[in-house]
Amino acid sequence: MTSSSFLSLGVPENLAAVLEADGKTLPFPIQRDTLPDSLAGRDVLGRGRTGSGKTIAFAVPLVARLAGGRRRPSHPRGLVLAPTRELATQIAATIKPLADAAGLRVTTVFGGVGQRPQEQALRGGVDIVVACPGRLEDLMKQGIVNLGEVEITVLDEADHMADLGFLPGVTRIMSATPQRGQRLLFSATLDRGVDVLVKRFLREEVRHEVDESSVPQGVMTHRVFVVDADEKTALVRHLASGLGRRILFTRTKHQAKKLAKQLTSAGIPAVDLHGNLGQNARERNLAAFGAPVDDGGVRVLVATDVAARGVHVDDVELVVHVDPPVEHKAYLHRSGRTARAGAEGLVVTVALDAQRGEVKDLLRKARVTAALEPVTAVHTAVSELVGERAPHVKPAPPAPQQQRPTAKKAKTDAAPARSGSGQRSRGRRGGSRDAAQHGSKPAAAHSTKQTAPRPAGQRFTTGSTVDEIRRAGTRRRARG
Repeated sequence: MTSSSFLSLGVPENLAAVLEADGKTLPFPIQRDTLPDSLAGRDVLGRGRTGSGKTIAFAVPLVARLAGGRRRPSHPRGLVLAPTRELATQIAATIKPLADAAGLRVTTVFGGVGQRPQEQALRGGVDIVVACPGRLEDLMKQGIVNLGEVEITVLDEADHMADLGFLPGVTRIMSATPQRGQRLLFSATLDRGVDVLVKRFLREEVRHEVDESSVPQGVMTHRVFVVDADEKTALVRHLASGLGRRILFTRTKHQAKKLAKQLTSAGIPAVDLHGNLGQNARERNLAAFGAPVDDGGVRVLVATDVAARGVHVDDVELVVHVDPPVEHKAYLHRSGRTARAGAEGLVVTVALDAQRGEVKDLLRKARVTAALEPVTAVHTAVSELVGERAPHVKPAPPAPQQQRPTAKKAKTDAAPARSGSGQRSRGRRGGSRDAAQHGSKPAAAHSTKQTAPRPAGQRFTTGSTVDEIRRAGTRRRARG
């Protein structure tokens, strides 16, 4: 394979300079193959698995071809559709430096957050919208955004759109864009209706498929640990205890939340990522997972499959399938969080004895070869894989519940109770009411707020917030 620079592929100098400043000097195969066609305005169908570098492959032509155009309120000229909020956020983060260099504005549109800021951004005028289908359709119906001037439409992770049942909405959205516009579609597969989108919306498209052997991937080692049910929790805790970053995948939101709390309580600070979290919480947890530990970051992220798409954090050394996924495609996308762009990584599937057949079938469909290894939580194979353990971080005891006074602070000193009132105290609530009626202060008003003392060293409560984790890290560095 001959090496090419971005400039030799026709990328404008200002955009190539942005890529170089970010350490991207040589294009990945899917970028090298698709950029000449996409920069020339051709429709492109790109097929390649996660980690192949396709975001740059469509971000560069999107910005290059829109540069210098006229911006109008509520009428974007570039549109990127993504299946999840995490993926949309990360796509926008990749596009933004390129857009800044070209004088373009980018915004995101997705649910789970307030609509008002998105309305204001659109009405203020943006060039590129990175959106999830549901919220975008809502804004279209409300007349807040009009896609009649979209020149370039990008559909990313089209196969995952199909898995989530988004194709009807995607079809309506793409039908609202001009037929003469350029379309770029990227997908790992063409099943589940993706081929219908290709036939309907792409015209004389150029097809590029990235061979697996050409993907810039380091060594991804797959292991399967078969364990007794009563040993599984201890095994997962051991796998989570290493020094490097690791992502633990569960099948349900409840399991993800519960496991993150259990690990934190066991001295392994962890954050969770799943659909029940609000967008701000998701972003905070991802930021904590991506931050250095000395800056208050955490090493462990516990996630559902929602995080398998779009989450890109460097140097994830281990992916653990705490629960084997149902489909082989989910296995591949989960596993793709490690061994990215030439780095090495480990993938461990934790299975019960009753799941042997299920896991074998899963690996066969994923074209992955891995022996099923019976282990215990303290097995030598597990210890060798985990390596040196991270320092134990003792969680702080929960703060005691504070009694809330139910009466406002009286302006005068307590007055003697009326004689012969015949009223008896009815506990805290009744006593507070009587005190208020007679101008006295309830006893709770004299108490001061107490917090549990934090012993020396970094401390976390179970399910600590990211802000608490960061403050603890700051205090620890100050003491050092």
